[in-house]
Amino acid sequence: MRISELADSVGLSRATLLYYEKLGLLKGKRQANGYRVYTDADRQRLRLMQQLQAGGLSLQECQACLDGKLDREMLGQRLETLEREIAEKTRSRHLLAALLGQSSLKDWHEQVERIAPDLHRAWLMAQGFSSAEAGLVVLVSKDMNAHDAYMAGFMEVFAGLDWWGPGTAEATRRALAMVPFEPETILEIGCGPGMATMTLAEATTARITATDTAEVALDKLRARIAEGGFADRIEVQTIDMAAIRAPEPPWDVIWSEGSAYILGVEKALADWRALLRPGGVLVFSDMVWRTDKADDEVRAFWAAEYPAMATPATRVAQSKRAGYRVLGHFDIGREGMETYYRPLAARLAALEPDLAGSRVLDDLRREIAVFETGRGQFGYEMFVLERV
Repeated sequence: MRISELADSVGLSRATLLYYEKLGLLKGKRQANGYRVYTDADRQRLRLMQQLQAGGLSLQECQACLDGKLDREMLGQRLETLEREIAEKTRSRHLLAALLGQSSLKDWHEQVERIAPDLHRAWLMAQGFSSAEAGLVVLVSKDMNAHDAYMAGFMEVFAGLDWWGPGTAEATRRALAMVPFEPETILEIGCGPGMATMTLAEATTARITATDTAEVALDKLRARIAEGGFADRIEVQTIDMAAIRAPEPPWDVIWSEGSAYILGVEKALADWRALLRPGGVLVFSDMVWRTDKADDEVRAFWAAEYPAMATPATRVAQSKRAGYRVLGHFDIGREGMETYYRPLAARLAALEPDLAGSRVLDDLRREIAVFETGRGQFGYEMFVLERV
């Protein structure tokens, strides 16, 4: 058969067959009139070569297999290469499906938060999330496509709780006692249902602005304000912690129990310093490591849930670099942890019929289990800093 007929029979172009001839993969016979002719053996050779190519072999490797014994070492190397390529393409496929909302983005968000936390949040904001929402995607829901549904379940749990994080009124008062002046104005960032807010109102005569983005929490705070008779001194604002503007004059004290991690502690230190007057005080609490030899299970849990978690010494060093003098810091203690985790466990038990099978239930129960097994390995630290 002529080259065009051979090409048609195997589904290749004439140019491809001429290239194969140049490489020595195909050897037609030239007739006296100049035309190349090929036999059925040539067609079968091409068919077999196509089958070998389907296994990922290069043209040179195909030729080696056709002209001699199989090179098993070469085939093994090719198989390893192919398996790596398949694994890479499988990961690519899973990511694309997840970005389209067809599967969970949890693992991807956790990985990106470890390697590029600032860019991660900026990218989420480019997708339409506020900075507060971006922080919640990163640290709470971990799936931008399922964020709203996850947070609905999450808020159902926390709507029935007074403490939305570890803390006690005693810890709030102890930190307040470290402030070297009587504050006239206090900005509370991430006030939640207002447990610290009410303690601050009772212990000072300051005008307090309490901010958060969770309306269910702010409604509970408003009820507490009305009941306590503090409406003339406490103003409640629904505002993203990254969108707070400096007033004139700046704040005497900024208070943030358990919420700086949402913005990122180092960013919070920098951003909130600009809201304070010279000599003003920032008080914040944060989950910290109590040991450098945490159990593998505990270490793995927090590496996924809060990869930026650090030791008190690290937070002190960061505070100094950010332009603060450290007035003091202390462990809020086991009671402060129990104040949060005991009611949370009870709340989950009460809601189990409604939340059964949900990731919210699984995630919070896993955190409680890690708290129980990791006692003494991590805890909450309160920091009191003076702007210099």
